Amino acid sequence: MKLASLPQRRDGRLIVVSDDLAWYADADHIVPTMQGLLDEWDRFAPYLEALAVELQHGAIPQKRFHEREAAAPLPRAFQWADGSAYVNHVELVRKARGSELPASFWTDPLMYQGGSDDLRGAREPITLGDESWGCDLEAEVVVVTGDVPQGVSPNEAVGHIRLIGLVNDVSLRGLIPDELAKGFGFVQSKPASHFSPVFATPEGLGAAWAGGKLHLPLHVDVNGRPFGRLATGEDMTFDFGQLIAHLAKTRRIGAGTIIGSGTVSNRDADDKAGYTAGRPVREGGRGYACIAEQRMVETIRSGAAITPFLKYGDTVRIAAKDAKGHAVFGAIEQTVQPA
Repeated sequence: MKLASLPQRRDGRLIVVSDDLAWYADADHIVPTMQGLLDEWDRFAPYLEALAVELQHGAIPQKRFHEREAAAPLPRAFQWADGSAYVNHVELVRKARGSELPASFWTDPLMYQGGSDDLRGAREPITLGDESWGCDLEAEVVVVTGDVPQGVSPNEAVGHIRLIGLVNDVSLRGLIPDELAKGFGFVQSKPASHFSPVFATPEGLGAAWAGGKLHLPLHVDVNGRPFGRLATGEDMTFDFGQLIAHLAKTRRIGAGTIIGSGTVSNRDADDKAGYTAGRPVREGGRGYACIAEQRMVETIRSGAAITPFLKYGDTVRIAAKDAKGHAVFGAIEQTVQPA
């Protein structure tokens, strides 16, 4: 089952979307909003599943689904916590500045809490106040949970995942160092995140969802050129069960919590130089899910970063594709604009 929200008041209007993303059926007569569904999943989900089947068979009134018209599936959420499950990415950051990765990073996930009151749709522009802030994309996988008890095990946690999708977790690289130096984490350096038009249930993804991980090619384009051709299921040190269990170690998690994977990052076995992250797409590698990672590789190889961060007018496209090349969650397509 695939779900989306159309703009309506603060929390959107819930719709069911066909598997090919061509059609939708109104679902607000069953439950008005995505958050309402997550609050009472066991009550409402069976009715929505039945609606999805009827939509697939053309047995009910249907309307054309246009990704550009969708809001974020959850326009605001009770919690947005982002992990760093692809430790390869973190290791590369450390290597670029000549420091060793602590051994604990391979066993204990990193995670921060982001702002969840302003979650934006896939076609909304990235609004940037100043180009000198170093605007960067971060293509990630996200899950949305139901209620999760405190102290849940990783295996149990996977059963509390209700929905899966994508996010562009925008970062302002020029602001990060000063914020981290304060020892209190991200605030200004993490502006509004942008989510895929559609979220899908684990069952709706079939074999693409297994072991608490999404297994799909992730396509990232910048200014119409291939920037990343990554594998979401590879090199993911911590699966989503482990990330959820990490967050729930000392408290309960409320329904509607969004948890991110962190920047998708793959090693490149064909990189003869032996770097932990691979080559750019233009060199036959898998590329990257953020500009910072390419800049890190450039620094390691040649001593200086070359690729610029995003400027006004630049475009970003992020999509996870199936075997037929279809965007499973729709595509995040954005242009950088002055705030």
